[in-house]
Amino acid sequence: MRPRLLFSDLDGSLLDHHSYDWAPAAPWLARLYQLGIPVIPVTSKTRSELLSLRKALGLEDLPFIAENGAVVGLPSSWCHSGLERQAGSDGLVIKTLGVDIGFIRQRLRVWRERLKEAPGIRFTAMSEMTLDGLSTYTGLSDPEARLARMREGSEPLVWEGSEAGLETFRASLAGDDLQLVQGGRFWHVTGKSHKGNAVSWMIERFAALRGVTPLTLALGDGPNDIAMLEAVDQAVVIQGCHGLPVEPRQTALYRTAAAGPKGWAEGVEYWWGRVDRRLTPAATSPSTYAYTHTLAELTS
Repeated sequence: MRPRLLFSDLDGSLLDHHSYDWAPAAPWLARLYQLGIPVIPVTSKTRSELLSLRKALGLEDLPFIAENGAVVGLPSSWCHSGLERQAGSDGLVIKTLGVDIGFIRQRLRVWRERLKEAPGIRFTAMSEMTLDGLSTYTGLSDPEARLARMREGSEPLVWEGSEAGLETFRASLAGDDLQLVQGGRFWHVTGKSHKGNAVSWMIERFAALRGVTPLTLALGDGPNDIAMLEAVDQAVVIQGCHGLPVEPRQTALYRTAAAGPKGWAEGVEYWWGRVDRRLTPAATSPSTYAYTHTLAELTS
């Protein structure tokens, strides 16, 4: 059978938008584990946030894409001896596909000063928010909020200005080869990297290492997932809680009725459930699948 890869957004998709719970998706995670199908997180979260979360989800031996495509983590089995440097203490080789966070923050300061007289341009960067403010805005605990602020290649911000001001700001950033990507809660300032080209890079890496091009499925709920949904063979738009349009140019597209992890399970079932009905979900899931843990417990 043709090998498969599953790429998944986290917040609002595999994880509930409000509680960050993933229990409704647990049976399908176990089933994919049994099939040996990699589930690769593709998220706006940071590498630091993903360390404990990947372990809880049973995905710690698999690659990940963080910060909307700016950062890629590769375990040893996904590395090419002639291309990758030595892995870090966590066993991962980290590849940066975007630009450095220091450059992004420096240019944000420059453009805030240059555009201070322009109408409708107001924003608060995540790095400017207090931990209490960030926790209140996102629902994260203080330890989780600290991890969310450990950015490497993107800066989330809360836009407080007008639509016209947003377009002026977007055009200004483009002069520095920076772009604005809309997520569920934040706008993200990043380089030219995005979820789509990072996913394409990962597919090419798999094909080069395994000698076969995989069948690919991606699931997401937000505008920042569109490029990812267009880069795969089959795609799922999960019902969002934000009311933002998600319109990928994708012929093999399914839209779920349910939101969050329930929608995630619905989407996987739609595309792959009929093919794999011979395999039922495991009665007991792998020891790394800590489905009852909350993010707060994992980062405390």
